[in-house]
Amino acid sequence: MNSAELWNFLGYGYLLTIAIEFPILLIGLSPRHSLAKRCMAAVWLTACTYPIVVLVLPILIWNTWGYMAYLVVAETFAPLAECLLFRLIDTDQGPNLLGSRIRDAVTIVIANLASFLLGAWILNQ
Repeated sequence: MNSAELWNFLGYGYLLTIAIEFPILLIGLSPRHSLAKRCMAAVWLTACTYPIVVLVLPILIWNTWGYMAYLVVAETFAPLAECLLFRLIDTDQGPNLLGSRIRDAVTIVIANLASFLLGAWILNQ
């Protein structure tokens, strides 16, 4: 793919990703987070990682090592980066946070997996 095609896809793909991930994150993130924080996370996490997945990694990985290498790198990078970013804004302290943080990380991974699978299915229709 060339950079013009990637830029053309960016907006549409971002909105599709948000449409898929938003309800998963809203429901799945720990209820200890406010509704506003869960909504913000649903938009902000993707805003941080999506440009890298769509604009940078295809040029660096796909064009050099192929589509499968790109998928492995992109679909590993996005959930890991989003888990780390979410952990940075999760400043709560206390003794019983481990279960909540695990739930948050699992939810972020599931949201990314869902957007990848549904997005691929939609684009191949």
